[in-house]
Amino acid sequence: MALDLVTFRSPILSLFQSAIESLARSQRPPGAPRPGADDNFVRAATEIAQAHDKAQAVPDQPPAGIASNVWRAARLAYQFLDARFHGNHTAATDIAAQLQDGEFDPGWIETLTSYLDYFGPDGKLRQPDYIWPTPDMRVLSFAPGSVVALFGDWGTGAEAAVEIAKQMTLFNPDLLIHLGDIYYSGTPDECRRNFADILNRTFNRSRVPIYTLAGNHDMYCGGVGYYGLLPTLNLPPLARQPASFFCLRSTDAAWQFIAMDTGRFDHSPLDVQDVVVQIEPREQAWLAERIAEFPGQTILLSHHQFCSAFSPIGKAAPDGKRTPYNPRLRESFAVFSAAASRGRGRIAAWFWGHEHTLSIYAPYLGLDKGRCLGHGAVPVLLGDGDHEIAGLVDPPALLTGPLGRVDSVYAHGFAILRFARDGGCQVAYYNDNEPGRAFYRETLG
Repeated sequence: MALDLVTFRSPILSLFQSAIESLARSQRPPGAPRPGADDNFVRAATEIAQAHDKAQAVPDQPPAGIASNVWRAARLAYQFLDARFHGNHTAATDIAAQLQDGEFDPGWIETLTSYLDYFGPDGKLRQPDYIWPTPDMRVLSFAPGSVVALFGDWGTGAEAAVEIAKQMTLFNPDLLIHLGDIYYSGTPDECRRNFADILNRTFNRSRVPIYTLAGNHDMYCGGVGYYGLLPTLNLPPLARQPASFFCLRSTDAAWQFIAMDTGRFDHSPLDVQDVVVQIEPREQAWLAERIAEFPGQTILLSHHQFCSAFSPIGKAAPDGKRTPYNPRLRESFAVFSAAASRGRGRIAAWFWGHEHTLSIYAPYLGLDKGRCLGHGAVPVLLGDGDHEIAGLVDPPALLTGPLGRVDSVYAHGFAILRFARDGGCQVAYYNDNEPGRAFYRETLG
């Protein structure tokens, strides 16, 4: 399996990738697959983004296999976006003149300028059109005995994502829940091509509703594509997702999903490495009320991780020590746990994405079952993330070994939750290197 899609935490780099892919796609026939590593423009954008991500100089000469005119165009495209982003209009005008000198496609500047619309006049990324909680906000429902497909970081539009969608159909799910991230930057076109179109042609959309969380990549264009997706994703009689957070409850009051919006606070280009996300206070209060009023078991959902064995969360302390959990989400978990106690319910598990792996954690900081399901479709090279993290203090322990492999990358996958009519819930985790065979099974509750 080729490493067709490389992603970055930076909004600027992600929007740059989105713009270059749009240009690459315009040169392909209608209906062609998403441009991948075989495309000169995509390869150039990836190389340039990797250099900027590592704070390295971008060489004047292209790497082997990339045409010199493509390399120059991609370098100028990034410089144009960066100049405009930082308000350097003189430099941007000069770069635009170079891109319009006849050597390049005349649509370059128009396309690049259209992506700048995702930034405000002050050069800052647009604030997402967040939907605030209201007292009458609808609680969604599902039937006892339902089969739920749960997957994260899946919206790549690549062959691997299409294959994962096909494999999920083998279990005839009654509803789908995506834990967030449509790549590269969640533009309306990407939300349609890389998410809705694939799921619409794979599942019976007159019967199977889809709910999706807000990831950081969904917010990199200011959430324009994501919030435009919500009112159109589930058409009547299917229930529409009311906001970037929601409560999804079984009609027998045995189980509910509580979905949080953590992506809203992870779109700044200035703190992508050290950001500590949180839940908006009024949203948290609304979710806590749904937990407190519910006598059954609650499954928490978010895009960002509660804890991690693979990466620190937040800045290092003065002595160099790093924290393996999100202190703000730990506070939210305490609020939700207290709410469950008041309602005589229980928090059974927490599923999240963001890290592109499958992690089954041992009990940690009061959370019985923390599960990362971020291996939906983004390729991760074998060995990436396996090194020891200096200063990471008491990280959570893993209950399973590493994922299997497909060629040079780790396997992708998803989870299937089966809610029995007697109130039980069985979870099975599946990977694309062994279709239909569970990697791990467990019982919730």
